[in-house]
Amino acid sequence: MRHGKYPFIVGFLFLPILLYVGLVLWPYAQTFGYSLTDWSGQSQEMNFVGLDNYTKLLGDEVFLGALWHNLLLLAVLPVATILIALFFAFMLNVGGKGGTGGVQGVAGAAFYKVVFFFPQVLSIAILAVLWQAVYRSDAAGLANGALIKLGLVDPQHPMEWLNSPNLVLWCIMGVLVWGGVGFYLVLFSAAMQSIPKDIYEAALLDGAKRGQTFFKITLPLLWETIQTAWVYLAIVAMDAFALVASMTPGRTYGGGPDHHSELMSTYLMRNFLAFGEAGYACAMGVVIFFFTLILSVVSLRVTRRERIEY
Repeated sequence: MRHGKYPFIVGFLFLPILLYVGLVLWPYAQTFGYSLTDWSGQSQEMNFVGLDNYTKLLGDEVFLGALWHNLLLLAVLPVATILIALFFAFMLNVGGKGGTGGVQGVAGAAFYKVVFFFPQVLSIAILAVLWQAVYRSDAAGLANGALIKLGLVDPQHPMEWLNSPNLVLWCIMGVLVWGGVGFYLVLFSAAMQSIPKDIYEAALLDGAKRGQTFFKITLPLLWETIQTAWVYLAIVAMDAFALVASMTPGRTYGGGPDHHSELMSTYLMRNFLAFGEAGYACAMGVVIFFFTLILSVVSLRVTRRERIEY
């Protein structure tokens, strides 16, 4: 048995590793190679230009602005989504009044989970249509209509949500948080349900308040799940391409007005498909890849804690 162990392992892993190299690693290597050329993407002709594309990126104000927008998303999106999802998950699992059944969630918790998860079953296209209706720049829009009814906005000058340079990125961020809370609520709920109720009951019998049980019990025991959620949301913050491309104004793939919602991914696609600068776009792709990789590694290192056994 031991004699045939290694041939079996090699035979078992050969095909998956071959597929991974061919479908994942090789395209990355090709992208890096193209980033060193002036390839237009329309033909096989290309010339080696060294690091010119990377040097050009350093002086490209649109790309640097897009990088700043991605960093802003990275700073706000994971924090807002995780805090809201954690709060709702806590309320739906252990936030209700303790009765004869012990620790439990608020009344109707199962129904609320379905409602919160609902945005996850909608495609990006439907989300974009829904929120474009909410952000309409006239009184017929849901947001403007509500503010006008409350007397907070002049009906003759409604808010230009998606056309305002100061608001457009926050509007996109609001949709991303709204769409992501339901998924992470379910994720945190599943992790909370694995925590023995005896721990909560013992803490409550000792006089602990709900807030104390959250910070002293729930948060430490859910740390690994929160760490995973943080990494996924950081990756979402570095992309968000589909929502920006479908909701915001601007020439090809959105990013407007005047690049105020531009992201690295939308600028990359515009250069690749609309401007015919595929080599330059590949250089952006390489930067995004290493940026995302470094952020993921740093996040995992910074948030690493000793595992708590229970």
